[in-house]
Amino acid sequence: MGKRILLGVTGGIAAYKSAELVRELRRQGHEVQVVMTNGAHAFVQPLTFQALSGHPVRESLLEPEAEAGMGHIELAKWADLVLVAPASADVMAKLAGGLADDLLTTVCLATQVPIALAPAMNQAMWRNARTQRNRSLLAADPQLRLWGPQAGDQACGDTGPGRMLEPAVLAQEVAAMADQPLAGRRLVITAGPTREALDPVRYISNHSSGRMGFALAQAASEQGAEVTLVAGPVEQPTPGGVARIDVTSALEMKEAVDQAVSAGADWFIATAAVADYRPITVADQKMKKEPDADAPVVELEENPDILASVAARTEQRPLTIGFAAETRDVADYARDKLSRKGLDLIVANDVTTPGLGFNSDSNAVEVFWADGSERFEARPKRELARDLIRLFQAHQSNPPSQL
Repeated sequence: MGKRILLGVTGGIAAYKSAELVRELRRQGHEVQVVMTNGAHAFVQPLTFQALSGHPVRESLLEPEAEAGMGHIELAKWADLVLVAPASADVMAKLAGGLADDLLTTVCLATQVPIALAPAMNQAMWRNARTQRNRSLLAADPQLRLWGPQAGDQACGDTGPGRMLEPAVLAQEVAAMADQPLAGRRLVITAGPTREALDPVRYISNHSSGRMGFALAQAASEQGAEVTLVAGPVEQPTPGGVARIDVTSALEMKEAVDQAVSAGADWFIATAAVADYRPITVADQKMKKEPDADAPVVELEENPDILASVAARTEQRPLTIGFAAETRDVADYARDKLSRKGLDLIVANDVTTPGLGFNSDSNAVEVFWADGSERFEARPKRELARDLIRLFQAHQSNPPSQL
């Protein structure tokens, strides 16, 4: 069934793509109304959106005819989703600060429906610390979703993050929200590395950025799941609607996972790169390098296997999915891990491939299960997350937990 979508168009060269976005949304069966900011007029004329949407374009907060009936409140109540595409740095700052000085920001403040932002700006503006601060504030708001941006060539000649997602991709995001195929499901997802302390300053860890786990958490939440994300020490914004538990060590992660799964979980997705070993002894003070002294010897002990412990449950066992970051013989190691740990599925990738895997926004993986496999070629992790969630759904056999 089609949704009522209020599309906010702000000032930016990507505004021309918003016309195609209206066409994509209407093809899906959605009804679309458009609100334009003053800056958007420099790039696209209102008549374009009126012709494509079939509705007059709303532009001013203080239009006498519309506001006689409290038009901004009417729009806020009419919409099932507010989608701002492109979302400029200016409108992100306003929404992060709760400002409402034009029709679009006023509607965003008055509505109770989900708000999705598709950022679009120069790469330097996107990387600016103030924009990133606003991004973090917006990402932590359960009402808001951030879709993008992607990296690539920009109109100004720069290359980097800041390009608005393509209209077809944004339309897919809307479709995923509209379907809500995971409504009633409880998911527990781990993400990022663990740190195993040597002393108060040093630790053993790995290169995991947590991006894949966070992308999966966001994709699942947008499809209606109740998601608990157990995150190692990473600097990633919390996806909207996701309950986040921050941990540092493998022991802390195991305790958090045990509690979350015991509380009821339909799926457990272990993307975290958990350290296999930890130091037996942790120094109380920073270890100093002594002249002419031998290098210190660090004795290690094995950390608990979080993934295997969940897979071995005889009661309250969720669909259990592991991840394997390998440097060689990827398929062989993945199938061995699948069998040895008793998993339902395992997602494997080669971390030696330049531009993919750790600390990258893209990845290519192959998923294995007992009697089959499926390969996903290189694509942005956000897109890959949606593809993986769909595949996991096909392998779901147990009914949703009773909420």
